[in-house]
Amino acid sequence: MEDFGLYIIITNPQSTYRQIAESCVKHGVKMLQLREKALSDKDLIRIGKEIRAITKGSKTSFVMNDRADIAAICEADFLHLGQDDMTMQEARKIVGDMKIGLSTHSIQQVKDALVQQPDYIGFGPVYPTNAKAKPDQPVGTEQLKQVLDLVNIPVVAIGGIFPENIENVLKVGAKNIAMVRHFMQTDQMDRRIQDYTNLLNKK
Repeated sequence: MEDFGLYIIITNPQSTYRQIAESCVKHGVKMLQLREKALSDKDLIRIGKEIRAITKGSKTSFVMNDRADIAAICEADFLHLGQDDMTMQEARKIVGDMKIGLSTHSIQQVKDALVQQPDYIGFGPVYPTNAKAKPDQPVGTEQLKQVLDLVNIPVVAIGGIFPENIENVLKVGAKNIAMVRHFMQTDQMDRRIQDYTNLLNKK
């Protein structure tokens, strides 16, 4: 799997789910994940199907976070699993050959993840973040560089990445970036996507 650049994660957005999905398709964002842990199954399925209908046939892949069952129901392109979720082998019994990404928060977790042969991994948080209720300890750019040198699949740098520190993340070789709050807490989604898509395409 090739690097994909900007990775948008929908969590408690200021814009509507539809607006975000349409913006991602319009600007060619390749990865769009739905990560809403507080929603009911019924709402997750409804929103997941809405996003899938918008992204279907476009360059934007729809990723469902955590929930293999809902990923299958919504016909997502990817399932994303965290350290506390089911294993990839267990998920395969539900999603079949759907592509799967794994979250990692340490060098050892990266090594353990690679044994499962995911399609990509997330690594972070690079910097302190409050995007999650119980954030992990920051890994920093030095560990991020070690991971980038270690693996041959796409690595998504995530956690506390903002305009003021993104250049430091890019300097160590990151090609795939998730900036959760920067995109969720704005009513200028189109402009921000375009700005950072252009930035990543130049690297």
